[in-house]
Amino acid sequence: MATETFENLTNNQSAAPDWLTRGTVEIFPDQPSSTDPHENLLVRIERSDRPLRVKLGIDPTGADIHLGHSIPVRKLRAFQDAGHTAVLILGDFTARIGDPTGKSEVRKQLTTEQVQANAETYLQQVRPILDFDTPNRLEVRYNSEWLAKLDLAKILELLTTMTVGQMLAKEGFSERYTKESPIFLHEFLYPLMQGYDSVAVQADVELGGTDQKFNIAVGRDLQRHFGLVPQFGLLMPVLLGTDGVQKMSKSLGNYVGLTEDALTMYSKLEKPRIA
Repeated sequence: MATETFENLTNNQSAAPDWLTRGTVEIFPDQPSSTDPHENLLVRIERSDRPLRVKLGIDPTGADIHLGHSIPVRKLRAFQDAGHTAVLILGDFTARIGDPTGKSEVRKQLTTEQVQANAETYLQQVRPILDFDTPNRLEVRYNSEWLAKLDLAKILELLTTMTVGQMLAKEGFSERYTKESPIFLHEFLYPLMQGYDSVAVQADVELGGTDQKFNIAVGRDLQRHFGLVPQFGLLMPVLLGTDGVQKMSKSLGNYVGLTEDALTMYSKLEKPRIA
């Protein structure tokens, strides 16, 4: 399951704690022998004089958090238990666009009211997993705090950090472009907005599925642009949906919700599926 790069990291860094490596596909950047805390997460953890700020963003595009979400949420809890600060971002602004990653067509835009209602249910559903009680272990943020305040000048600044060629190399965009399926300009803004979240909360680490590597790398680039130390990306497996073909997704309706009763969960799952 692990990539060759991550195998090298774990082989050369015998001190890597189990909570960090368990279920992790890749950590990037990865320089196993580096003493530079900018290039090695273990070195950053050991040398930091403060808890790391570990970011996980979830867009409330539906009413339920599903089993696929639980993978990075549980990793976020592992960072909490190790003494670090979890920064849970509810993407109430980005949810209005929807992450185009892996999508073959433009996503339906939600109303502000729909997003707010979904966000409230999300907090209720992650409460049994995350530590809400220990002081300084959790920050819950809404990205409308900063994204809604961006003026045109700032948006243009963000746009100058990427080229059209880079965007078209992103998974999903390249396929849609080849098939001559419409790609709307507002979809190009999504990776930049997710990346700007990392700037706003000054993230040291961002968690996500393997399909989020592009967006997390954009966050690193934007942090450099704004004079911040770039974050590490920690990638976990993507859970396939109940159709066994596509990733578990609210928009595809092939998910198992965390709050569904046991019988419903059992009826949906013949066997665990990991992409």
